[in-house]
Amino acid sequence: MKAALIGANGYIGKHLAFYLSQKGWDVHGYGRNEKGSSHLTSYNKLDVRIRDDFDNFNSEVDFVFYFSGLTGTYKSFTEYESYIDVNERGLVHLLDKLRLTGSKARVVFPSSRLVYKGIENTPLREDAEKEFKTIYAITKWFGEKVLEQYAAYFNIPFSVFRICVPYGNLFDDAYSYGTIGFFLTKAKKGEEISLFGDGRLKRTFTHVEDICQQIYLGILNKDSLNAVFNIDGETYSLKEVATSIAKKYGVRVVHTQWPETDAKLESGDTIFDAGKLQNMIRQPLKNNFSSWLREIK
Repeated sequence: MKAALIGANGYIGKHLAFYLSQKGWDVHGYGRNEKGSSHLTSYNKLDVRIRDDFDNFNSEVDFVFYFSGLTGTYKSFTEYESYIDVNERGLVHLLDKLRLTGSKARVVFPSSRLVYKGIENTPLREDAEKEFKTIYAITKWFGEKVLEQYAAYFNIPFSVFRICVPYGNLFDDAYSYGTIGFFLTKAKKGEEISLFGDGRLKRTFTHVEDICQQIYLGILNKDSLNAVFNIDGETYSLKEVATSIAKKYGVRVVHTQWPETDAKLESGDTIFDAGKLQNMIRQPLKNNFSSWLREIK
């Protein structure tokens, strides 16, 4: 298989490049950095915000992975232009390129837990109620909807995979970003881990290898065409994760009061029901959080 990977230098992007290369795929990377990882067949500099940069994009591939999106919550309000340019405008630049060249490459797009309205202790299916508390969340929903439009009007196929909380690594020190990355960084420095409120909020956590595996097996199945899936993982409360990491490194977990802005942005429990994807790929997870935490230094 031949693939184009936009955002090849990001956390999930470079792990996906590594994973696909191990499967024998021909992976051509694109990104804003001057150089890409050694796991790529080729690499070209491309700024998704600039339409003309797509003039040199090779659309003669089987799959295009658009993993160039910016992540964040409150930050998307203060840097809204960048979020709109990368997460929305950049994706449409790609889709327009595929339209104009007549490419039938399937676009693979990572979406977010933040498109959901969280419900306490309730696994969320793909059709669960949506709620958008940040510009970032809206840009992810925009991505899903514009992919549906280009599929309907121009026959450009897609697959969307919603990711909750990733962690872990397959090489170097790019172990995670977001929740676990924050906890680990604090604990490794010998600093206490702070949690807002009681820490009872729950998330679905997935090792990056399992994210790559589920995407890989998913897109090879014909039933993933023009469909949306939740990525499978393990469910823990933030307190459980923070306490486990704190215990390993001998630091404390300290509970603090919710800042007003953070309380307004919080989505509640986001627990994924990944039955739709698992019923299709029928592949158990390779990793679990407890074993991973024991093994890392």
